[in-house]
Amino acid sequence: MNDKKKAVLVVSFGTSYEETRKKTIDQIENDMAEAFPSYAIYRAWTSGMIRAKLLKRDGIRIYNVCEALEAMAADGIQEVIVQPTHVINGIENDQMKADVAAYADRFMHVSIGTPVLTTAEDSKYVIDAIVKELHPAKDEALVLMGHGTEHYADAVYAALDYQFKDLGHSNIFMGTVEGYPTLESVMRLVQKAGYRHVVLAPFMIVAGDHANNDLAGDEEDSWKSVFEAAGFSVRCVLKGLGEYADIRKLLLSHAEKAMEQV
Repeated sequence: MNDKKKAVLVVSFGTSYEETRKKTIDQIENDMAEAFPSYAIYRAWTSGMIRAKLLKRDGIRIYNVCEALEAMAADGIQEVIVQPTHVINGIENDQMKADVAAYADRFMHVSIGTPVLTTAEDSKYVIDAIVKELHPAKDEALVLMGHGTEHYADAVYAALDYQFKDLGHSNIFMGTVEGYPTLESVMRLVQKAGYRHVVLAPFMIVAGDHANNDLAGDEEDSWKSVFEAAGFSVRCVLKGLGEYADIRKLLLSHAEKAMEQV
């Protein structure tokens, strides 16, 4: 039973990789607890596949959004701040908002924070954070792997690629696993620009399955293997966005804005 009446529900996609979870999702939640001591912190993950895997493999049960809200209501929470760690306003975030709306009448106040990339200011902030964290050399092409989606929010990735260039970072390229820009389109741009050295890094909150396998895996269709087969020297930086202190600060600011709406 929680004795606090206010709570932040931190909603993540989730990961089955314990090491990156500790450095990213856990750290984001710890930062929230430290920044907002009068709020209880609850967790929900939107990936049913990952939650099922953890339950079967490790015996760890993690709430989905509806289950977390049920628990919060049972604990007597009256004011709810929902803060996603999602990168974009895509399918997972839309479903989260729908789930929260279905439970809104169970609480006195409910406010929802925004994902990482929501405003133009967010994009500029994230670009600065990427450059500060990874600071690629001038003769290196930094290729970021976003998730991508069928949702119209997928356009954010191409816009971010454009903004990197517009802000003077001509050696930073954005690609996606399941959307646009594709690996093929990024490869063409990197080749056209004349780079021979490539740094690959995930543009996702956690460095989980996509980062370890699709990005840096040894299979011939991984991004590392494809770039190497094309003659590039490649190094991988398996660091999720949640490990970046500046990205965690951005999520805190989004939660603070949601609190101001209550």
